[in-house]
Amino acid sequence: MIFVDTNYFLRFLLEDVDSQHKEAKKLFLEAADGNLKLFTSIIVIFEINRVLSSFYRKDKIRTCSILDEALSFPFLKIIEKAILLEAIEKYKENNISLEDSYNLVFAKSRNAAAFKTFDAKLAKLFSLKI
Repeated sequence: MIFVDTNYFLRFLLEDVDSQHKEAKKLFLEAADGNLKLFTSIIVIFEINRVLSSFYRKDKIRTCSILDEALSFPFLKIIEKAILLEAIEKYKENNISLEDSYNLVFAKSRNAAAFKTFDAKLAKLFSLKI
């Protein structure tokens, strides 16, 4: 299996550096054809979100669209992908960070009895069963 880092996703999805876009596209096409197995981490997805929103100044709607596209690759293995997909949906719907959204969904997926935080908004969202 081959680990794919943040910059490969960004070059492929943004097409902003032609030579790197072509190399990333080739990798993803080989994986789509079944010739390679790719995987990445949740941290990479969080980093894509951060880079898109801070460096590229993409708004939340566009950032979520790009994340959805990256996560739709059927040939890409991500542990806890279902939790991440649900977290992105909650992130779209609520005024919280992707990290907070992920933690809420993760806690609920593990049937947490409580969510200890000093963030009142986050505690309220947990109690509302978002």
